[in-house]
Amino acid sequence: MASSRKSQPSLNSPKRIAVALSGGLDSVVLLDTVCRSQAKSKNPVLEIYAFHIHHGLQKAADEWLLFCEKLAKKYQIQFDFRLLHLGNQKSGGNIEGRARKARYEALAELCDQHEIADLLLAHHQNDQAETVLLQLLRGSGVAGLSGMPNTRELKTSNKQITLWRPLLNQSRAELESYAKEHKLKWVEDPSNQNDVFKRNAIRKQIIPRLEKLQPEAVASLARSASLIGESQVLLDRLAQIDGKTIYEEEAIAIKPLQTLAKLDLPAANNVLRYWLKTNGLAMPSQERLGAWWHDLEAVKSDAQLEWLHDGQTIRLWRGQLQVAANQKGQWVFKSIPNKSKKPGLSTVWIKAAQKNGLITIKARSGAEKLQVKANAPRRTLKNLFQEGDVPPWQRHAPLLYVNEELIAVAGVGVSYPHLVHSGSRVWPEWQETSN
Repeated sequence: MASSRKSQPSLNSPKRIAVALSGGLDSVVLLDTVCRSQAKSKNPVLEIYAFHIHHGLQKAADEWLLFCEKLAKKYQIQFDFRLLHLGNQKSGGNIEGRARKARYEALAELCDQHEIADLLLAHHQNDQAETVLLQLLRGSGVAGLSGMPNTRELKTSNKQITLWRPLLNQSRAELESYAKEHKLKWVEDPSNQNDVFKRNAIRKQIIPRLEKLQPEAVASLARSASLIGESQVLLDRLAQIDGKTIYEEEAIAIKPLQTLAKLDLPAANNVLRYWLKTNGLAMPSQERLGAWWHDLEAVKSDAQLEWLHDGQTIRLWRGQLQVAANQKGQWVFKSIPNKSKKPGLSTVWIKAAQKNGLITIKARSGAEKLQVKANAPRRTLKNLFQEGDVPPWQRHAPLLYVNEELIAVAGVGVSYPHLVHSGSRVWPEWQETSN
C-alpha cells in the first residue's frame, strides 16, 4: 500500500470522523450530508476526513483519486488515500473478495494513522437487498441472510473502530433524487455494468424483475435482513450461554464442544460460528463445518490439527482450537505513566540506543536465555515457552536486542535486570500487522 497527499490535521482538533469516499453516487451523497449537517451546526464538534482507496483495477482509477481529493478540498476537510496492490486478477480467488478485504484493511490502517474511531460507509438499501439475494444463492444461514448491520466493530492492531452505515434505509432512487436536488457530481465505475460479477447481474437483471412483481421488493428484502439480524442477536446470546464452559479467552476447548455436539449439534455449530465471528473470520459453509467435525472425531485429544479458513490458520493444540497469530509485525516502545508502579526500560537508555542504531531484532538460534523475574535464574527460551504454554506457531516472533543484549521476547517477557522502577519508562511490545 502507498499513501500520499495527506492533509495535515489541525491542532487541538475536535472529535474526528471519516467517510469512505469512492467518488460514486453513494459516497458523494453521504459526504455531502455529513458536511452540510456540520456546516448548519451552531457548535461544530467534528473534524471530518475523507478516505479514498485506489484499487488500481480500472484505467480511470487515477482520475477518481483526483476527483475525491478535489471534492475534499471543496468541502474544506482532511483527505488521505491508500493505493492497493492486488496483483494478478486471475490469482488467488475472486478479485471482488480480495479487493473488499484489502479495502477494509486499508481503511482500518487510515483510521489508526489519523486516530479515528468512527468510519462512515455509504451502503444503502439496494446494496442490502443485493447482499441478501447473494447470500440466498450461496445457501447462507442466519448470519449471512441478516445482511450488513447498521454498525459493527472493526478491530485493528491499536484500537477498535466503529463502522457506521447511515444510508442503509435509503434507496438508490432517493440518493439520486438528493444528488440532483443539490447538483452533486460523481464518477461512474464501468465495472458496475459487467454482468460477469454476480452482484451486478442481480442488480441489473433480478431486482428489476422482482420490482415488477412487488414494487417494494428492495425495501422488503432489506426489512427481512433487519428482522433476521434480530434473530442473529439472539443466536449470539445463546452461543454465549452454551459456550460458558467452552470458550477459554480467545481459544475454544474441544472436549466440552464435542460433548455439546453429541447432545445438540446445531447448538455446537452455533457456538463454533460465534467463536469464528469474534475472531473476525467469515462463516464457514455447511460442508466445511461437516469436514471439521469429521477431523475432530478422527484425531486424538493430544493431537495437532490445522485448518485454513478465510486467509487464517486455525490450529488444534493441547485440546484447544486457536486462530494462529500472524507473526509479521514490529517492536514498539509504549510510554508508561510516571504515576504507574509498573517497571519498564529507561526512556533515556532506549532513545540513546535508537539514535546510535543499537536496537536490533533477531530470529531465534536456540541457545538464548532470559531472566524474567527477580531472584530467578536465566532460563532458556524453550523452557520459558513451555512453562507459559505458548503454542509452537507463536514462538517465531523476532527477539528484541539492545546493544547485543537480549531484552524482550514476545509471549515471554522482558529482561528483569534491565527494568527500572522510577523515572521516564517505556515498555517494549510486539505488535502484529496484517499481511
